[in-house]
Amino acid sequence: MNLLRAASTVSLLTLASRITGLVREQMVAAAFGASVMTDAFNVAFRIPNLLRRLFAEGAFSQAFVPLLAESRARDGDEVTHALIDAVATVLLWALLVTCVLGVVGAPVLVWVMAQGLQKSGGFDLAVAMTRFMFPYIGFMSLVALSAGILNTWKRFAVPAATPVLLNLSFIAAAWWGVPYFKAWGIEPIYALALGVMVGGVLQLAVQLPALKRIGALPSFGLSVARLRSAWHHPGVHRVLKQMAPAVLGVSVAQISLLINTQIATQIGAGAVSWLTYADRLMEFPTALLGVALGVVLLPQLSATQAEGGSERYAALLDWGLRLVVLLALPCAVALIVFPEALVSVLYHRGAFSAFDVHQTVTALRGYGAGLLGLVALKVLAPGFYAKQDIRTPVKVAIVVLVLTQLLNLLFVPRLGHAGLALSIGCGALVNALWLLIGLYRRGSWRPAPGWLAFGSKVLVASLLMGAGLTWAAQTFDWVALGARELQRAGTLAAVLLAAAALYFGTLLALGVRVRHFARRG
Repeated sequence: MNLLRAASTVSLLTLASRITGLVREQMVAAAFGASVMTDAFNVAFRIPNLLRRLFAEGAFSQAFVPLLAESRARDGDEVTHALIDAVATVLLWALLVTCVLGVVGAPVLVWVMAQGLQKSGGFDLAVAMTRFMFPYIGFMSLVALSAGILNTWKRFAVPAATPVLLNLSFIAAAWWGVPYFKAWGIEPIYALALGVMVGGVLQLAVQLPALKRIGALPSFGLSVARLRSAWHHPGVHRVLKQMAPAVLGVSVAQISLLINTQIATQIGAGAVSWLTYADRLMEFPTALLGVALGVVLLPQLSATQAEGGSERYAALLDWGLRLVVLLALPCAVALIVFPEALVSVLYHRGAFSAFDVHQTVTALRGYGAGLLGLVALKVLAPGFYAKQDIRTPVKVAIVVLVLTQLLNLLFVPRLGHAGLALSIGCGALVNALWLLIGLYRRGSWRPAPGWLAFGSKVLVASLLMGAGLTWAAQTFDWVALGARELQRAGTLAAVLLAAAALYFGTLLALGVRVRHFARRG
């Protein structure tokens, strides 16, 4: 299996997801701008997403996928199917209980995350939308279960494509739902909440035929007897044992997000939304590069670990890190020197004002400063997870959480909401460097020959590209071009294509070839 091709497939499908995600954010920005309503919606949507990262693609996937890959490589498909059925049954019952508690406890959850909404008037709105959207965590956890199975069977396309369905549902809600809700006298922002729930159902529905085709469709036990039997399966306890430190580790990041959301709601109306719009742009390269590499690497690393191939393990990590440097560094440069053009073209229309553009730009620069670390973590953390060592990343994450909040004390009084983004970026760089040193010390990763020359060439190409983007940023008044949509979009497209040509052309001239990164898994 060609790992570069697999990662490219995931990246292309993730690109489709991120493009539709940007369209979705454009429509929300044009309809609502950055306001109390968007702050309330973002807080309400963030609550099930927070739990999703804890119990779905976060702690659950980190614990389940390595065990699943190990079981399939060592024990075969029949034993692995029994493990899947047991884990699926316990997960389903846990989700049912969680959803009931979440709906009942929505006011407490919103208060813990966003007290500032009480001052701005969005608290009750956030509670109502939290109650409506909370079952989304159930759908997405089952999607994470399905994705883990499909990725272990090296079926990467369907899991990578499913997020598009959420965005399309969101877009339909903003395009058709908002006007209808207005006509019916219902608060229009509720249309977006409906879009979230429909998107969750669609994402799960599209996974089921793919699981059936590989003969790995889980058998969910709905009876108490089936639950009791599943609970006694040794694989379930291994997953739970691995999840315990993983939950703590992912919780650290989510606690940081919770604290930052609280701080943002205290800064004033719009701050949560500015950070959300900036985060959407930052997630574009993070998902395209980091998530794609992580999805491909974790099952490969887990299988290699089960087979005892230490040299191949180190080579896989080195391959992933080189791709991170090759692709994430120029993206980071672009976010730092060229953010106004990106934000203006994507968001500056309708209710999204020039002031909103400026506030989003400052946050995007903060995220851009730490982009290399944010992407590298998607490769470095699986280097520990595949060895079923979740405790080390957890310990590092706890220290980084404390560091991030100390940085907030330094940055937020001076930079406002942008200081929150900069603290996250700096924390990610420290986290990534710490994990890299840890992998090196234990011998899991050894830099292959040529790193210095390779890094120097990427740096030179990134600096040249950055100089070109700086010229473009200063030559055109991107905010003033707001009234001329086609001209603005065309200019941005031309500049970005030229920047990409300059970057890859420089690398080509310096002897770096894409085919050097092709490897088989």
